[in-house]
Amino acid sequence: MKLVFATSNSGKLREARQILGEGYQIIGSKEAGVQGEAVEDADTLAGNSLLKAEYVRKALGPGQICFADDSGLEVDALGGAPGVYTARYAGEECDFDKNMDKVLRELGDLPMDKRRARFKCVISLLKDSESYVFEGNLEGYIAFQKRGDKGFGYDPIFIPMGYEDRSLAELGEDLKNTISHRFKALSLMRKVLEEL
Repeated sequence: MKLVFATSNSGKLREARQILGEGYQIIGSKEAGVQGEAVEDADTLAGNSLLKAEYVRKALGPGQICFADDSGLEVDALGGAPGVYTARYAGEECDFDKNMDKVLRELGDLPMDKRRARFKCVISLLKDSESYVFEGNLEGYIAFQKRGDKGFGYDPIFIPMGYEDRSLAELGEDLKNTISHRFKALSLMRKVLEEL
């Protein structure tokens, strides 16, 4: 089954291909010939994922199965921030190092039990006239410093529940892709695709 993933993020593409496995040909929106990207101006992750999926479907026409995800980090002590602003938390021209630095700076020396956080992934799938939404969460804590180099995004400062001695960036892709928020959402999507 051919699916167009509305992303240009190579890390997300790699994860989706590994998680969905054989039987699915997943191509990124640029590879499919889509020019530009959707303006992500919704105030929720679900809203942004739907905007991205609809943008790709409009560009490619009705025959394609399209999906998009919007993912965010929610830190309880920061009132749920960065949330929908996860990718640009330190400003429009920032990178993930600056984003992580801002989170660590804002949390300061709060003890570990006050550093609860979660990664949330919301996927919108569009097939013909039908639309589906899937959500996956990964609970954990924010580390006191960056650790590891195997992930992307905020992985070096996120310690998943049950892995208190390692950040996501220290777990490696194989393990990460069996527990992550994206794994959970994509697994729900795969069940629906199999039924279809």
